[in-house]
Amino acid sequence: MSEAPKLYVHKPKKAQMKQSKVMEAQPSSSTVTPPPSSSTGNGYVGASQPPEVPKQPFSRRYKFLVPLVLTVNLAVGAYLLMRTKKKDIVLEEETTDAAPTSTSVPTPSPTTSDIVESLPVTPLTRVQEPIPEQQQRELFKWMLDEKRKINTKDPEEKKRIDEEKAILKQFIRAKSIPSI
Repeated sequence: MSEAPKLYVHKPKKAQMKQSKVMEAQPSSSTVTPPPSSSTGNGYVGASQPPEVPKQPFSRRYKFLVPLVLTVNLAVGAYLLMRTKKKDIVLEEETTDAAPTSTSVPTPSPTTSDIVESLPVTPLTRVQEPIPEQQQRELFKWMLDEKRKINTKDPEEKKRIDEEKAILKQFIRAKSIPSI
């Protein structure tokens, strides 16, 4: 019967095989070769230290980084895309609100300066709730106190501040405060 193939527990690697071939090819008289070591149980022929672990390629060592970088890149791209779309939507809404109504009379092609001049200039104002009278009175009292703290050297400025204080006193004493 034929024998089963032998399984090498400590089979030498290709790099070790190449080293041993190079050592055999060199003339023994020019270089000092280490004495042949007997089998010490580790299975390495002619080597006193274990073989170096072959270096894995970069892609295998850091294979978890590729999906991570792709995911981060995709997230940043989506964020930037959505941010610019929001700005475009806001700009479109502003231009449609501010655009004048078109007339049926054909006009020559306007230049950019004509367009800028024709657009109405309306600053955006935010309507705020009216301040209650009690809070207005407290505010006027506070303003009066601050005016009293001011020390002036110029008589004209002192006269102006006295007039402002008189107006504030009138508002505080009035039964109803006029709305602004």
